[in-house]
Amino acid sequence: MDVKLYDSELKVMDVLWREGDATAKHISTVLADEVGWNVNTTYTLIKRCIKKGAIERSEPGFKCHALIAKEEVQEARTDELINKIYDGSADKLFAALLGKKKLSREQIEKLKQIVEDLE
Repeated sequence: MDVKLYDSELKVMDVLWREGDATAKHISTVLADEVGWNVNTTYTLIKRCIKKGAIERSEPGFKCHALIAKEEVQEARTDELINKIYDGSADKLFAALLGKKKLSREQIEKLKQIVEDLE
């Protein structure tokens, strides 16, 4: 993914990922409730996402459609985190995550399955 989205832009994208295509007005209403943003702030962020190629605008009604999947952004952000903080080593990130949290038996089994599927 070549598009770099900031946290504020991800809030806009998150509304589209959760609810599907929506008007800019609806997105601004949701974000006013969730984050307290005014309409101008939300519209500015939507326009930034359009300019970056993350959102497509259609008419009538300034309808917004996400052009980037949430999974793409998650993967890119994870890669960025691994490269910046863990010297490109996914196993260091994995060890750090596992060392900080008590996992349930079910979570441990799920992780084992993920590792097995990678082999």
